[in-house]
Amino acid sequence: MKFKGFLAAISRSALAAIAIAFGMLILAGYFIAVPILTDLRILLLNLAVILTGFAVLVGITNLLLVHIKKIRRKQKGSAYSLILVTALVTTLLIGLLPQQMRNIGLPFIFNAVQLPVEASLMALLVVTLTYASIRLLRRRLNALSVIFLVTALLVLFGTASLPFLGEVPGLSGTVRPIITQIFATAGARGILLGVALGTLTTGLRILFGADRPYGGK
Repeated sequence: MKFKGFLAAISRSALAAIAIAFGMLILAGYFIAVPILTDLRILLLNLAVILTGFAVLVGITNLLLVHIKKIRRKQKGSAYSLILVTALVTTLLIGLLPQQMRNIGLPFIFNAVQLPVEASLMALLVVTLTYASIRLLRRRLNALSVIFLVTALLVLFGTASLPFLGEVPGLSGTVRPIITQIFATAGARGILLGVALGTLTTGLRILFGADRPYGGK
């Protein structure tokens, strides 16, 4: 048992050393203008992209097998599983066609299926957020909930025209662009900066060996 624990400790240390070494090589390829390091960085990133592609392929295959098993067992919701499997296989087959036919089939699927579904989901999201903000006022009445509700209503009325009234003067041309292009953009950039800093911190912790997500624990 002690020998197995010793081997496990060595394997964890070796994995940490490999991760730190490859991470340092990629960073050196960015900051040091040496052709060997640049070529090595590109090679490692290409290998990472290939491995990521295979991981996505494995995930899609597992998703397909799970839903096929669900259809065979006639479980609850198997009709949706059948639609998913049919759509997945159809899209895959169209993607394997020659380029001329693929350039016709894939845009048709996107414009006829995916785009309307995404538009419907976004419309439902707007209504859901507005309803949720109204319910929020009943449970937690404060300045933030009022600001959220007012912002949602201003964007909603500034985007869609009202029946028999048309567009509300000043909302679509002034208020809504200020909210969407200034405040919303600033908030999105703040979130992206936070994500970037969090990713950088996580990468540094992995490089220094503080976090070891590759150890299986």
